[in-house]
Amino acid sequence: MAYRYLATPQFWRSYAKLTERQQAAALRVWPIFKANPFDPRLRTHKIASLSARFGRTIHSVWIEGDLRAVFYLDGSDCISVDIGTHAIYG
Repeated sequence: MAYRYLATPQFWRSYAKLTERQQAAALRVWPIFKANPFDPRLRTHKIASLSARFGRTIHSVWIEGDLRAVFYLDGSDCISVDIGTHAIYG
């Protein structure tokens, strides 16, 4: 399925706070995510706590180490909600 990719203001605020190395890692993963947010290399999985809070299924993708990005699907839109360490799940 072809998705339209969007990001929330919270995502961009969190991205701006990442180190240069973390931002570079996120940019390296972006083409994989854009081609398929469920690509096995991303280790995409559902996050129950965020899903309950948002009232929709929230997914997390692995970027590197403890760095994750979370998103949800709304029809053909793929909306990135936040990026950071596991602490963003809380």
